Amino acid sequence: MPDFGFNTPFFEQLEFFRAKLNLPSERWDDIQKAAHDRAFIVAGAMKADLLSDLKGAVDKAIAGGGGQYEFNKAFPEIVRRNGWHGWTGEGSQGGEAWRMRVIFETNLLTSQAAGSYRQLTDPDLLTRRPFWRYVHSDSVMHPRPYHKFWGDIRLTLRHDHPFWKTHFPPNGWRCACRVVPVAEPLDGDTTEPPDGWNERNAKGDIPGIDKGFDYAPGASADRPFKEFIDQKLIRLDAPIGAAMWEALRPVLAREMSQALAAMVDAAVSTRQPAGLAALAHVVAPRTVADLAKRGVPMESADVWLRDEELLHALRDTKATPGAVLPLAVWRDLPAFLGGATPYLDTLEAALVYAFDLPEGVGKVLVRVNYADKIRQQGKRTKVTSNFVRSGGVVDTDNVEKDFRYIKLGK
Repeated sequence: MPDFGFNTPFFEQLEFFRAKLNLPSERWDDIQKAAHDRAFIVAGAMKADLLSDLKGAVDKAIAGGGGQYEFNKAFPEIVRRNGWHGWTGEGSQGGEAWRMRVIFETNLLTSQAAGSYRQLTDPDLLTRRPFWRYVHSDSVMHPRPYHKFWGDIRLTLRHDHPFWKTHFPPNGWRCACRVVPVAEPLDGDTTEPPDGWNERNAKGDIPGIDKGFDYAPGASADRPFKEFIDQKLIRLDAPIGAAMWEALRPVLAREMSQALAAMVDAAVSTRQPAGLAALAHVVAPRTVADLAKRGVPMESADVWLRDEELLHALRDTKATPGAVLPLAVWRDLPAFLGGATPYLDTLEAALVYAFDLPEGVGKVLVRVNYADKIRQQGKRTKVTSNFVRSGGVVDTDNVEKDFRYIKLGK
């Protein structure tokens, strides 16, 4: 492992940071824990150009070795150029200094930790040094008692011990602790974590670990970003989720289409619903705004297709031949909905998408703000979201000339 100082970058650190995707965020906790391995966020930064400029400034300050000083010089001009206002800390010298320090140091420390994690988990190194020792930094003026204790007892555990999943440093804001690899525990080393190390309190916090820091930076860097987004979209307010998806569409559209096609294929092969669901669409910001103006505010912007509704639609083929959506449309539904014209169904307060097909007009009806369960990561979770209820092929007049449908912006 290379010997580096606080502001000395190394390859794995820069590679980790540069691979992050810019993610619009209203609050600091919009994205937490392992999702930071894939996302660059700054609380309150919603515009793509602003995020790009901030990430570029952090990258330059890390890669060039200029550190906090270099980032502080760039920050005011980035804020002015992008017209960014209303951010926490704005308006006072102390507040702005604090905000600049939070943005830069958080990204510096987590990228250093992630780069170190990649080095530490190198197969060759693990063969020679399969144990990790927790090291507390003596440079901290006000050490956290737990962190100092773990360092004082020379806590040394195998690299695959569950402790490291939540306690790999940094374990809090401005935490400078680190991990070093060793061949085996030495005399005097502690080889089991203290009792209660993983017991969470009523707020879900672990002793000694600041909120949101109970994960190993870098451990999820190879995890598909779509998994984080699927879970988060359900919990984001509709305008924020819609804006976030617009920023990430070029990166995530392919992953979303592949996941939905796989779910459709699985349902068709078994012909039995398994409680599966896949993200089919994210409502555009303008459509979200239009619905709100017309008295249908959306709680979230995500639209899901479940295998139950899919199979019901496919079974309708025998009853009404030619009036159902072809299987090819269901497999590529994200692309069709992305180019469709949205309407408000005033009778059902539902969202309707219409798109051209050789057979006529494809029509998909979406239940808005519907409480139901979907399966995520093997667990059925109750959510309030938007679900595809039905789909079919109709003639043009069915949508364009029916007064119950109001055309929306897209």
